Amino acid sequence: MRREIETIEAFDAHVRTEKSLAGCVVHALDLRGRGDVLERTPVANAFFLGCRLKHRVASDIAGRGASIFPRLPQLPFDAYPPHLYSPEALCAGLEEGYAGTPDARVYGWTLRDRSRLLDATLAQSLHDHFISDALGDLVTEPGAGVGVMGGHSVVRGAPEYGQAARLGHGLAEAGHLVLTGGGPGLMEAANLGASFRDGPDALAAACAELALTPSFAPEPGVWAAAGFAVRERWDCTRMSVGVPTWYYGHEPPNVFANGIAKYFDNAIREDILLRLCGAGIVYSPGRAGTTQEIFQALTRNYYALETRELRPMVLLGHDYWTRVVPAWPLLKALAKGRLMEPHIHLVDTVDEVLALLA
Repeated sequence: MRREIETIEAFDAHVRTEKSLAGCVVHALDLRGRGDVLERTPVANAFFLGCRLKHRVASDIAGRGASIFPRLPQLPFDAYPPHLYSPEALCAGLEEGYAGTPDARVYGWTLRDRSRLLDATLAQSLHDHFISDALGDLVTEPGAGVGVMGGHSVVRGAPEYGQAARLGHGLAEAGHLVLTGGGPGLMEAANLGASFRDGPDALAAACAELALTPSFAPEPGVWAAAGFAVRERWDCTRMSVGVPTWYYGHEPPNVFANGIAKYFDNAIREDILLRLCGAGIVYSPGRAGTTQEIFQALTRNYYALETRELRPMVLLGHDYWTRVVPAWPLLKALAKGRLMEPHIHLVDTVDEVLALLA
């Protein structure tokens, strides 16, 4: 197994103790001050991904068996991200308006027609690969992950928002890692609740404060700033994960997911998000995106060959899923007689969800 080196401190420690970088993966480091070290260190079969290297040093280590993947120029993002994004990283410069944040600038970059530019599509593919790698480093046991899916358009202050916040909090208190689609609405509410270390009364107060800025429209910056203010006032440090996409870049990522795996390719994003929810998936009310996630997970369960491959699917809201968006009758019909049949559920309360997934 290759050793991954992602900080300059780890680089120095590894060279000091092992005296070699052979077979290592050195990830996005500025090594312009380590030229003398690299020139005397074995580097056979090492990979240098997006590292800053002096040209002379790069030529030398390539000649001694290293593979160098260069930094790609003129991009508003790192094509080799070594870690998941933080809310602060995506929203840097928010005080000047959301349009100037890294998140908004990357979305603006995607809106230009780059479909035929090899360097652009390559950069996006590389980026998504390394985001998946970082996400895998965090979610090492998918059996502990519970997904909470739901609509982006539910405003802060709505009853459904408070319900999703209580759900996220209850799942996290039970020891689950909560994963969402990372956007606003019910996704934000679930990440808020999951990250919230204070009690239910404080969570209700935080929801009430957020309700003063109910929607990310028309100015996402004001909406995001209200989220950061809640993070500063209460302890929102418990890990939860958001998996948003620049495909829906007009929806800003919520600031309560402490690890953000943001993708360019929505299909890859959806597949990986659902794959990591090994302990179950809860579907709060939502429209097309949430319905897609129901049937994408259904397909995996439908073709499961043994029970260990199954994950519970819980639809929250009897009236919604039988009348407003009647996904439940079709889900139930497809599950009939399959291994998955006892693993699908339709409930009305957070307590019922928590009892099923405990």
